[in-house]
Amino acid sequence: MKTNDTRRTFIKVGASTLFFGSLFGTGLYFTPKLNAQKTLLRPPGALNEKDFLSTCIKCGQCVQVCPYHTLSLLDIKSGNSVGTPYVDARERGCYLCDLLPCVLACPSGSLNHDVIEASQVEMGIALLKNPNKCLALLNQEVTQEDIASILTHSNKNEREEKVLKDVQSYVGKPCTICADLCPYPQKENAIAMVQNQQGQWYPQVRSECVGCGVCEELCPVQGEAAIVIIPRAKYSEVYE
Repeated sequence: MKTNDTRRTFIKVGASTLFFGSLFGTGLYFTPKLNAQKTLLRPPGALNEKDFLSTCIKCGQCVQVCPYHTLSLLDIKSGNSVGTPYVDARERGCYLCDLLPCVLACPSGSLNHDVIEASQVEMGIALLKNPNKCLALLNQEVTQEDIASILTHSNKNEREEKVLKDVQSYVGKPCTICADLCPYPQKENAIAMVQNQQGQWYPQVRSECVGCGVCEELCPVQGEAAIVIIPRAKYSEVYE
């Protein structure tokens, strides 16, 4: 009798462990998968997300060659995107370097080697999401406090130092940073300061914007920027 009771107890405990263990395991499996569904801002030349994930070998070569330290690799919380490169535009946008070294460094083709100049890049599109925070629309000058967090961004080389010096030069002036410091070669075709009917200045996103994220990085407001990037989106989808 004792043996039978012991067997029943063992079977019950084993079944319970298996049941709850499977639930816990399923949770661990699906949670990062769900997290991975977030649309991410990828490096220049990135294939569509499905093809990008299936071809990226997670070598980190693109991260290593970026002179602006723009790219980072996703951690384990990102499910099947773990180890792939992305851009956190609020921390550091892409400066569309000559010859796009990140693309050249990609050994797998997940960054399309046919993309060799800024005009071919399609990372996303900028949007003035929070006009109520835009210093230009508010007719407020840039203060040292406004740019304090930007000045903490990487300054490990001359290119990065120049970005921070350029931002510093706007203190005490009307804010036109996003339009002036856009790295697109013909920046006026990507973004420009215009006036609305009330005579207020604001950044107008134009059709050649490639979603590099520099405008979001350098927007001198606290928290979420006034202007943000919608990853993978096209101009026609947002504005037309």
